[in-house]
Amino acid sequence: MNEVELTNLDKVFWPEEGLSKFALIKYYLDMAPVVLPYLKGRPVIMKRYPDGIAGHSFYQRECPAHAPPWVETVTVRHGATGRPVNYVLCNNPETLAWLANLGCIELHAWLSRAEHLEYPDIAVIDLDPAEEATFRDVLEVAVVLRRALNELGLTGYPKTSGARGLHIFISLAPRWTSSEVMAAVGALAGMTAEIYPSKVTIAHEIAGRRGKVYVDYRQNARGRSMAFPYSLRPLPGAPVSAPVTWEEVEEGKIRPQDFNLHTIRTRLRERGDLYRDLLQRRNDLTPLLEVARLLVPR
Repeated sequence: MNEVELTNLDKVFWPEEGLSKFALIKYYLDMAPVVLPYLKGRPVIMKRYPDGIAGHSFYQRECPAHAPPWVETVTVRHGATGRPVNYVLCNNPETLAWLANLGCIELHAWLSRAEHLEYPDIAVIDLDPAEEATFRDVLEVAVVLRRALNELGLTGYPKTSGARGLHIFISLAPRWTSSEVMAAVGALAGMTAEIYPSKVTIAHEIAGRRGKVYVDYRQNARGRSMAFPYSLRPLPGAPVSAPVTWEEVEEGKIRPQDFNLHTIRTRLRERGDLYRDLLQRRNDLTPLLEVARLLVPR
């Protein structure tokens, strides 16, 4: 195993809870066997909190020059100029610990892997409650979306966002471009907003979302990243983006704060990894893409 130099382990990262950087690193090392299969091969976008959640934070896409030689990277070209960015690939426990030592509280990764960067193998539906909307509203919208997915022969896997929302991950064969995936999820989001206009919105402007659940399909754009399963979030209480069952969603009894650094390991031991089938089952996006094409104005 490669050696990882750990620094400032007693630095407080969650002031209200008194949780240190050591707790952050230990969490990810404990969770590495479950976390790494989802992250393997995916470009990571680092959001660093060197002084914890109360301090300054910043995004970093380029792998630091001081990275150990064993940290794997993938070069991705962006924009019209083809500007290269060397993204970190979190493929082993050492890299996971190294990222945590840099203050990367969240695990934000692409929806595609290095071997097929232009073809995502995950689509995501991001349910984000706007002001005056509740988590119960989010759960109700998620149930509606599940029914729609079932009608289209698609299987979605819900998880808390770790904040106030919910994510639905849909595993794909890497056959469709990011643009196609975004169009397909956008069609589903648009139909949902038309059917339930009092509760659902796809309005990009924040002013138009008040009291509703924003169904964000734009997170499927090329180069966007999402908080992956079991990612910690930089919020009080050290919440975790936790896989949940559809039964829990339908019953409406779960709360985002139920899943945190203190509770998730026990839940994992008792319930197992509720996302494990995501890595095995590949959905066919064709039926939803056909719906999307029908909705395009001619």
